[in-house]
Amino acid sequence: MDALSGAGPRRARCSLGAASPGARAAAAPWARFSAWLECVCVVTFDLELGQALELVYPSDFRLTDKEKSSICYLSFPDSHSGCLGDTQFSFRIRQCSGQRSPWHAEDRHYNSGAPVSLQREPAHYFGYVYFRQVKDSSVKRGYFQKSLVLVSRLPFVRLFQALLSLIAPEYFSKPAPCLEAVCSEIDEWPAPVPGQTLNLPVMGVVLQVHIPSRVDKPEYSPPKPCSHENLLPAPVILTSVHELDLFRCFQPVLTHVQTLWELMLLGEPLVVLAPSPAVSSELVLALISCLQPLKFCCDYRPYFTIHDSEFKEFTTRTQAPPNVVLGVTNPFFIKTLQHWPHILRVGEPKMAGDLPKQVKLKKPSRLKTLDTKPGLYTAYSAHLHRDKALLKRLLKGLQKKKPWDTQTALLRRHLLELTQSFIIPLEHYMASLMPLQKNITAWKTPPQIRPFRQDDFLRSLEHAGPQLTCILKGDWLGLYRRFFKSPHFDGWYRQRHKEMAQKLEALHLEAICEANIETWMKDKSEVEVVDLVLKLREKLVQAQGHQLPVKEATLQRAQLYIETVIGSLPKDLQAVLCPP
Repeated sequence: MDALSGAGPRRARCSLGAASPGARAAAAPWARFSAWLECVCVVTFDLELGQALELVYPSDFRLTDKEKSSICYLSFPDSHSGCLGDTQFSFRIRQCSGQRSPWHAEDRHYNSGAPVSLQREPAHYFGYVYFRQVKDSSVKRGYFQKSLVLVSRLPFVRLFQALLSLIAPEYFSKPAPCLEAVCSEIDEWPAPVPGQTLNLPVMGVVLQVHIPSRVDKPEYSPPKPCSHENLLPAPVILTSVHELDLFRCFQPVLTHVQTLWELMLLGEPLVVLAPSPAVSSELVLALISCLQPLKFCCDYRPYFTIHDSEFKEFTTRTQAPPNVVLGVTNPFFIKTLQHWPHILRVGEPKMAGDLPKQVKLKKPSRLKTLDTKPGLYTAYSAHLHRDKALLKRLLKGLQKKKPWDTQTALLRRHLLELTQSFIIPLEHYMASLMPLQKNITAWKTPPQIRPFRQDDFLRSLEHAGPQLTCILKGDWLGLYRRFFKSPHFDGWYRQRHKEMAQKLEALHLEAICEANIETWMKDKSEVEVVDLVLKLREKLVQAQGHQLPVKEATLQRAQLYIETVIGSLPKDLQAVLCPP
């Protein structure tokens, strides 16, 4: 399967060749590269082996046999796609258990500042593929077939597609020196820091990107980063590291965007059958992005084949279909996944007048043959009424030949406002469960967050529901009731509860730091004083690890309190609490 991939320990990286003992002692070799990519793979077609892993950079990055097999099969379009020339697409695979790489401290720092939908993946790899298939008489099969794959934990599809567009054509003409040089350049890049605009030099070009932050306000039009440096050559500005052209991706399904948004919100199993991995992966990623800023908590595979290690798991009929969005190109899946509740089949983009030809809503019983026509095959009835005004505006934009980025901005704003209208009442209700600050006192255990009662929330919608911010009519109550049973409610609630618990701990620490510690200590036993020291230390460790939202001044005061309290204890206890 892999011709030249090494299998040395992950953190023993030194260079693309052998690692020297002296260099191994250096701090975090390939750390900057690892902040962006896990590795770069080259997959080729071997007459005897089929798809084979030809190279892995850095050469000592460890992949399991299952991961290698998945990367090989997913890096080539299947035979039904017939992709000639150059094609870009992406996939996502599960990282094998027991092989999770040690996380850098900056990973935690990045995740704490990044939007939840753009955090680094803890248990999956993204594969960004540039595939070339051209006629070549010097090859036995008559075709040159090779893929260059960037493997990362970051969902930066736009950035990595742009990077591949620069690297791959050059690599296919002069392989080894190009790839080695590119990896070395990436190893010089600054780490991705949320909120910062970075200049990333590669192959004589400077890519300028803005790394999204969770405190960024949602933009309806892409921000234009500016540079304060006189860069030569002038940088290529990427308006986004992750956002796709939604209007282009949703061309054939514009009339059903709201139904698909509901299916994504409810975490419903969905198969997307497309004519190529490029269409499949972009449509799946576009569907996932519908819920931003809400995190998509289900599994999803932008491109999936019958060779995938999870094929049996996802196609079994002995249990209900899993909460997964699968992008496929092989019509065989129509038969294999006929028991799935929602199947979306799209064809090659075709224009019908000014509007791209739209797929029709069809009953699942019509899904019987491998040559089934394009359509959304589902028995699901949308809870909300369709926004006809949106479709009219998009059609008007087409007639006036408005730029597609304008159309995409309109569509993205509609989906963002829809998601926010749905989530804001939940956020308001959740905030009401937080104990009042006046009830948080220094020397008592902080009060508990009150439980989320679904009936109480549904009653609150009468005066504080989505109708305040959204003009769409429909069965909002029914949609919330189904949402409560979905993985997305569970994921949202756990995240918000965790953030509120951390805020509660932070407020408690602030209350302690504002109290008079010496007055409190006067009538306390040594056991109680030692207990306070241990608790304060625990809170300090949490805060310093970015797990508590606490000001630096509060941390310094807490440290001072600890020293004051320890200084009041007998020498033998001081020695135990502060060993030399």
